Amino acid sequence: MDREAVTIICLSLLAIATVIGVLWTKTPGWGKYSSSTLILTLALFIATILLILGKLEGSSFANILFAIVGYAGGLIASKKAED
Repeated sequence: MDREAVTIICLSLLAIATVIGVLWTKTPGWGKYSSSTLILTLALFIATILLILGKLEGSSFANILFAIVGYAGGLIASKKAED
């Protein structure tokens, strides 16, 4: 098994553990925060796999990462505004 395959397997296990952790700790129901968390996790996982496989350039990955961080920051700010 080459290094690339081992890395993808480790990332897959980390993504599965993250999704299980999100589902385990979330409140009952599917609001905009819990569904957004799962979508952002999935987007980050797919972008990381594509980066490792060489299908995505580093600058594009950085743009995706900044978009995820910006969206998550907006969710946090809107949640604080609601309280």
